Amino acid sequence: MDFILIILVVAVSVLVIVGIRRAAQTYLEFRGERLIECPENHKPAAVRVAVGKAALEAAVGNEQLRLSACSRWPEKQGCGQECLSQIEDSPKACLVSNIVDNWYQGKSCAYCHKPFGAIRWHDHPPALVDRERKTIQWNEVPVDKLQEVMSTHLPVCWNCHIAESFRREHPELVVDRPASHSRLSILH
Repeated sequence: MDFILIILVVAVSVLVIVGIRRAAQTYLEFRGERLIECPENHKPAAVRVAVGKAALEAAVGNEQLRLSACSRWPEKQGCGQECLSQIEDSPKACLVSNIVDNWYQGKSCAYCHKPFGAIRWHDHPPALVDRERKTIQWNEVPVDKLQEVMSTHLPVCWNCHIAESFRREHPELVVDRPASHSRLSILH
């Protein structure tokens, strides 16, 4: 009898561990904001997968993705969520952080011309500069406008973003030297 109980406990433990592992993998694979092409209007839309629900369903072997948010909601909240096939087919390719990381690859800062390496989002996130020389952070960019912004703005390193923000917000405290007038000639 003890032998059967031990086998039963081991079997249940294995099932629980497998379920937890599936849930964790699903959660890690589908978390984060994503940029997809809306099947209805073929325009970019920002979406989030209901990862908690998907993880719980994956734990019991019944994973089904659903959206928890979309930039086209509440107007289009009753849609069939056909865009989920884009996420299922290539979950990493539509993840906003990966799209932005890839955009910086091979680029240099528009101000100091230092090449970008690995992006440090937690403490020194890079920024962007527009044609009016105003730097902005990525959290100021609506995800559904991401592609448009990446085609009209240039990359800026964290240090230059901080310096230029200070220059813009406190011009009375900044002394420009003559050579600095050509700092951003790339935008002209």
